[in-house]
Amino acid sequence: MTEQNELFANKIAGELHLQPWQVFNTIKLMEGGATIPFMARYRKEMTGSLDEVMLAAIRDRHQQLVELEKRREFILGSVQDQEKLTPELEKQILEADTLTALEDLYLPYKPKRKTRATIARERGLEPLAQLLMTQAPFDPEEKASAFVDPEKSVNDCNAALAGARDIIAEWVNECVPARERIRYLFEKEAVITSRPVKGKELEGILYQNYYDTNENILRAPSHRILAMFRGEEEGFLRLSVEPEEVKATGILTRLFVKTTAPAAQQVELAVKDSYKRLLQPSMETEIRQIAKERADTEAIRVFAGNLRQLLLAAPLGQKNVLAIDPGFRTGCKVVCLDRQGRLLHNETIYPHPPQSDVKEAVSKIKNLVQAYGIEAVAIGNGTAGRETENFIRKIPFDRSLICIMVNESGASVYSASSVAREEFPEFDVTVRGAVSIGRRLMDPLAELVKIDPKSIGVGQYQHDVNQQALQHSLEDTVISCVNQVGVELNTASKQLLSCVSGLGPSLAGNIVEYRNKNGAFRSRYELMNVKRFGDKAFEQAAGFLRIRNAENPLDSSAVHPESYDIVQRMADSLGCSVQDLIEQEELRKKIKPERFVTQTAGLPTINDILQELAKPGRDPREQFDLFEFDSNINSIEDLKPGMILNGIVTNITAFGAFVDIGVHQDGLVHVSQMANRFVRDPNEVVKLTQKVRVKVMEVDVARKRISLSMKEAAG
Repeated sequence: MTEQNELFANKIAGELHLQPWQVFNTIKLMEGGATIPFMARYRKEMTGSLDEVMLAAIRDRHQQLVELEKRREFILGSVQDQEKLTPELEKQILEADTLTALEDLYLPYKPKRKTRATIARERGLEPLAQLLMTQAPFDPEEKASAFVDPEKSVNDCNAALAGARDIIAEWVNECVPARERIRYLFEKEAVITSRPVKGKELEGILYQNYYDTNENILRAPSHRILAMFRGEEEGFLRLSVEPEEVKATGILTRLFVKTTAPAAQQVELAVKDSYKRLLQPSMETEIRQIAKERADTEAIRVFAGNLRQLLLAAPLGQKNVLAIDPGFRTGCKVVCLDRQGRLLHNETIYPHPPQSDVKEAVSKIKNLVQAYGIEAVAIGNGTAGRETENFIRKIPFDRSLICIMVNESGASVYSASSVAREEFPEFDVTVRGAVSIGRRLMDPLAELVKIDPKSIGVGQYQHDVNQQALQHSLEDTVISCVNQVGVELNTASKQLLSCVSGLGPSLAGNIVEYRNKNGAFRSRYELMNVKRFGDKAFEQAAGFLRIRNAENPLDSSAVHPESYDIVQRMADSLGCSVQDLIEQEELRKKIKPERFVTQTAGLPTINDILQELAKPGRDPREQFDLFEFDSNINSIEDLKPGMILNGIVTNITAFGAFVDIGVHQDGLVHVSQMANRFVRDPNEVVKLTQKVRVKVMEVDVARKRISLSMKEAAG
């Protein structure tokens, strides 16, 4: 495996413009069980300080190469079993560096269902096909007459020639140079044509923009490709993908037709048939797959980027929170949470129609604020959200309260999940949903990890992309964010602990079980007492787990326990304690990093340690920023073109950003309206949950569409 990994490392290094040793060490670490967050943070010397993006690229490409080798071995074995493996073919198979090249070589030897060519072979027509391919100056019909055999269903010369052409057509389709040239033409010039399915024009009106579309398939934006494919899947669009047929058949004719003899005319007929019946459909399938994979990659990139921003949104922090899941007819579910997010109380109020019991609702809210020392109010932004916010803001409290609208996407999914049932078995979904809203304000990351990322509502065409690739990317994103922030060992939920490097659901459950039985952890090393928690898990996880107010101050920092002795040597060299080193910048300035380099800890690690000592356990997320919608705008009917309003970015796509302006319907800021310059990627200008000022450009109440502009608001 080491020799193979060296070959893989050299190949990947060339593709990603890295040093082979960086890639080789990364592969070696991964095979030893190292996670991407762990390598990025604690193995910089071995990887050359590669970031998580590059480490993931190495992992994914290495997996592709492993799968390629498995396929190569299978193909070699299959051809060998057929006793058709020549030295030349073996060399070609061994040198093929892509799956496509391998499959082209294997195509003639691949077990086939019955085809027109196999039937013609069974009828003894292969010698005639070989004769025609010589394109010598003979009469094809005269030669074909020798193959007429009614018992084999070859009733005349025309039937014999047709069968021979079927065999030639298959040869053309299986010819590697022919496939390569037609593939190249498709990649450069294939056009996707979209038309409505006859009779379904009105039913498929959502796809009206694609009723007459012609564009290069590999240059079309990802969202258009996914939309057209979805329209085809739903039966509203008819798609075709190909370059100009004349160009394609011209390429093949020049490759196979060598003379002007009558036999060559038979070959030309076979070539044209091969393209239309075999090569064109095969290449269309390939190019569609390439376009789909590219579109999927872009859509997944957008989704993962949005998810990262949402997970790393600024937390309010530990406050006593009153959270409300708003509603009209069924009332507003109210819960009170303590600073650790524990549920203390729940009840329902009915301040809105049809009950409109405002007086009792005000009395209940005031009593709850007083009884539970409430410091902040979190209100879900769904149905009745703005009305509930206005109701709360009008209540004369005896203290200053923060009142925040919270994006509740996914809260209903959480409330009906097994995770929520395990947390709150005695409460119904409405109580669980309100708890989720409140906790999401306190710490978005800790709460959102309990929800399937696809349910959070920050994707683009998430149901149309490759679900396995999407899941893989979103899991990477969640794990990256959790480990970037760090996890408080004594308060984290099982779901949050599951995302820590080296843990997973089983060990996370064991940690919670140990904590419930023995009380709070007093030291990171106490983790070794947890059931099935071994040395490897400790190595991978310990640096990302924090213990607030631990006896060893480093236990609340991102300094890995394997480096504690380095910090102690730093303190000893200055005649002070580790705590002094953390608290006094003057002492840290006296440290000369190069003096503490070891065989395993180089300058990158020493510098990371010093940076962490300056701000031990510091949350990398931004500080919480208060935000309020415009109080006189509550519904889409209140909007008028020209209004300039406060908004918050709720979703980012390839074509723009959706902004919540407090009317239950997000507006779209098209990419062309984001700035007074060309914007290629909306992420250049905005981030998820960012507060923005927007100008209302158009309002379509009937279709619930709002067009907004950021550049007009700024101008």
